[in-house]
Amino acid sequence: MKLLAALLLVLSSLGTGAFAQTEIDLGTADKFALLGASGITNVSAHTFVIGDVGSSPTPAVTGLTQSQVNGILYLDASAVTAQAQTDLSTAYTEAFNAPCGTDLTGTDLGGLTLVPGVYCFSSSAGLTGALTLDAQGDVNAQWIFQMGSTLTTASDSTVSIILKKKDGPQPLWEKGLEGCNVYWQVGSSATIGIGSIFRGKILALASITLNGGTFHGKALASTGAISIASQETVNGPPCDAPKISSPVLP
Repeated sequence: MKLLAALLLVLSSLGTGAFAQTEIDLGTADKFALLGASGITNVSAHTFVIGDVGSSPTPAVTGLTQSQVNGILYLDASAVTAQAQTDLSTAYTEAFNAPCGTDLTGTDLGGLTLVPGVYCFSSSAGLTGALTLDAQGDVNAQWIFQMGSTLTTASDSTVSIILKKKDGPQPLWEKGLEGCNVYWQVGSSATIGIGSIFRGKILALASITLNGGTFHGKALASTGAISIASQETVNGPPCDAPKISSPVLP
């Protein structure tokens, strides 16, 4: 497995210079930290969300109050959430159509260090342990992960983003730490394991389950529900907005 990981990193590095970033425009959906289609449920009074929360066409949101949301909490049907779903569909298609650069089918993401690029899985993808995304000094670096079916992370898994600039101090890079340029296009449903520290924007065709941990990014479900099964911190403000004050996060 270590040899495979090293080989993948070398192959990815070779293609970095020619990698052309895919334009993925979330539109109004970028304002949302949590966007469901058939509802949102949360079981913990200690869950905290930075960013807007809503669901369309089923607007039901249970277990979340405005005091738990640093953003707008939509509890009724709204033209805003409907438009966000339309924009999400466009962004999902853009991520889906990005040309695959490296096929990782059958490879666990745990233990890998990946440079910017498009990584695809013909069916499911899994993460057990730590995944490191190396921007190679580029604050505009982009990663797209394409899954034919599910995304599942094991308990206590992590996604870290490093700038790895060779000369001089690394600048404060909030957009990288918040996973702004990391897209997880999931062909069915995503499940993030308990205790995980996850980064990126999950664009799921069906549902998303957060089992308790820290999520730097956005959970956006096109046709299904979002379920929060334990205390979760979701740090998902608009990526082009000023930093919003939040609890101390890992």
